[in-house]
Amino acid sequence: MFSPEGPSLRELAVQALSSVERGYDLLAPKFDHTPFRTSDTVLDAVGAALERTGPFGAGLDLCCGTGAGTDVLARACRDSVTGVDFSAGMLAVARERPRPAGPPVSWVRADVRALPFGPAFDLVVSFGAFGHFLPRELPGLFAQVHSVLRPGGCFAFPLVAPPRPGSLGYWMLLGFDAVMRVRNAVWRPPFVMYYRTFRLGDVRRELTRAGFRVELWALPEFGWREDGSPRVRLVVARR
Repeated sequence: MFSPEGPSLRELAVQALSSVERGYDLLAPKFDHTPFRTSDTVLDAVGAALERTGPFGAGLDLCCGTGAGTDVLARACRDSVTGVDFSAGMLAVARERPRPAGPPVSWVRADVRALPFGPAFDLVVSFGAFGHFLPRELPGLFAQVHSVLRPGGCFAFPLVAPPRPGSLGYWMLLGFDAVMRVRNAVWRPPFVMYYRTFRLGDVRRELTRAGFRVELWALPEFGWREDGSPRVRLVVARR
């Protein structure tokens, strides 16, 4: 499915009926051949924006998966890069990926809701992972990120503008979230993955409550909506 190297429909069904951790362990060998991996276009745009802001010292990729985001950190950080994820399968693939030149990279298996670090990082990034957290979990998650950043450190992640109500994209995301809610109501263990629960207003409020100063940068590579707002923003939260 998606490409000859990607998962089959049966494999995706097995993943969807597993826990989040087990599902990603199963998907890991083929994850980079699915649309679920953050596109190189987004990674390059974020990397360019952070390079203009940096350089930074130590970087952390939150929910790093197979490690594509650590390449962004390698462009912006001088000292070290760390990827953290709770899927052993995804980390195994990340360890085998070719690495660009840059600072040393290490991999840590951990739940990002209980990060095993002190304030050791100057930059934290994350790509495409926030749908795995329910809205009530955001305060704790952002508090964890705040706790591992050094004073003046930066937490950055891209955020795509929601599709216009009534558009095809709107109905597709609405339908996906509805299917996931039904699945989680009738099947255990739950698989938390929602596309419409990570809203800019809520995110900005919870980041501020966690002690961040929040900035929103347009990523001009993706253009502008009819109302003049950017299609994709980079949320930059500073400790």
